[in-house]
Amino acid sequence: MKQLSKLTTAALLAFTAQHSVAADLTVEIQNLTHGLYFTPIAAVAHSADASLFEVGETASTELQMMAEGGSLEGIATIGDAIGADVIANPAGGLLAPTMSASADITTADSNVVLSVVAMVLPSNDGFIGLDNWQIPTEAGTYTVYLNAYDAGTEANDELRGSGALGEAGMPVPPPLENMLGTGGTGVAGADINQTVHIHRGNIGDDSLTEGASDVNNAVHRWLNPVAKVTVTVR
Repeated sequence: MKQLSKLTTAALLAFTAQHSVAADLTVEIQNLTHGLYFTPIAAVAHSADASLFEVGETASTELQMMAEGGSLEGIATIGDAIGADVIANPAGGLLAPTMSASADITTADSNVVLSVVAMVLPSNDGFIGLDNWQIPTEAGTYTVYLNAYDAGTEANDELRGSGALGEAGMPVPPPLENMLGTGGTGVAGADINQTVHIHRGNIGDDSLTEGASDVNNAVHRWLNPVAKVTVTVR
């Protein structure tokens, strides 16, 4: 899984340390699905004039790296460039179905909106997305439900692959290896909508050795919303 391998422990620690100061927010992300995993999550507090993604627009290369292979490398680069305050990988790896991960963060005066991204597994280029949510100024607990988006950078053929940028196929890191099938021929009608849009969800099939898809239709299908973000403002 080439893109995920780039996100080394050392890089994560170095990136997080740059933003490691006393917190005034707690951000919790919960996986609401029964069979999907989320790759390392990035929760980014930034100024309102910046954006990690825009529905209806072409995905950036940095977003593509995250949506196709789970890498936060490009998102980290964007965060540094725009002076963002970032929570990187609060789950310490994949976030399993029904599980939650949380972390504290301090926001600079100019960083008034919150964005959240992580790749959905298994998928070709699906990701959970929160786009420029206004951070409340009043103390309290606030909840936002997230949809799964399609980056529009790869056809949804639902076949195993490396997850490398620009290479077709879904990355299959542990523990997904034994959950997916092999020998699929590719889902029909998987043409690319080349802009960011709401994901149609996996189609899958009921065979682990043949059929159109390597996805299990009894486990890996989903309906939106797929994640819940709870923000506690102090």
